[in-house]
Amino acid sequence: MNDPITASAAGTWRLGELTVNRIGLGAMRLTGSAAFDLGAPSDRDVSRRVLRRALELGVNHIDTASFYFSRLRSANELINSALSPYPADLVIVTKVGPGRDPSGQWYTARPEQLRGQVEENLRQLGRDHLDVVNLRRMPSQSSIAEHFGALAELRDAGLIRHLGVSNVTAAQLAEARAVAPVVCVQNQFHVDADAGAGSGDDVLERCREHGIAFVPYFAIAGTGREQGAAARTAENAQVLAVAAAHGASAAQVRLAWTLRLGPHVLAIPGTGDPAHLEDNVAAGALRLTGADMDLLTARA
Repeated sequence: MNDPITASAAGTWRLGELTVNRIGLGAMRLTGSAAFDLGAPSDRDVSRRVLRRALELGVNHIDTASFYFSRLRSANELINSALSPYPADLVIVTKVGPGRDPSGQWYTARPEQLRGQVEENLRQLGRDHLDVVNLRRMPSQSSIAEHFGALAELRDAGLIRHLGVSNVTAAQLAEARAVAPVVCVQNQFHVDADAGAGSGDDVLERCREHGIAFVPYFAIAGTGREQGAAARTAENAQVLAVAAAHGASAAQVRLAWTLRLGPHVLAIPGTGDPAHLEDNVAAGALRLTGADMDLLTARA
């Protein structure tokens, strides 16, 4: 039996001084089959097995948030219980800005509330500092300077090692960089997205120019967003053609396309299924050709 492909097949990138394999794990789906679902919780033992298996496969970058919870399940608590004491090379990235009360109701944190959100992540994860914290911009926010400044103060206080931003435009990225260094940007970006200014392509290029990690979310889910790939009405025909040519799955092609965008691009596919985890990690070894990329990038 062949040894499984590990996350090192995708290569590495640095978040500040922290080196991570370019294919990581998103924790959102560990809590249940549908994101932010307050119905049936996930199987706790299976979710914990996914986390441990991820580390066995070389994953050393996990993306999470204190607002990733379903009924009876918290992503941060699962990470803590499954992986603590944490390996020295494990980088846990969390995010603040949005919040959910115990009933699941969303709110947007004010700058002075961000410390409480950071401390909640610290408590749930059982850590005395956070490796990377992303400020997740909410749609109502045009400027992020005040919020990002509040996080910069928490970095200076030693609660956070590095800062990132999420769901931002190129102008908002520049606004954040004027306040403090930015090591990563998490934006929605996938094969199905329309190309052009304002789509995320411009942010991708700014990150390339400045050596900032670009970390797309919904890389597999695409237009299915929080509900996952199953919510799409049909798979992209170009994705299916490339998958057939390589003997790969559509999800693997989507991840390989993501990684092929540049050496600074990281993937954080989320899953609560051990088999899907192994398939996702294996996508790091799938090498798309220039012709494949031309076909996939010919977005209609």
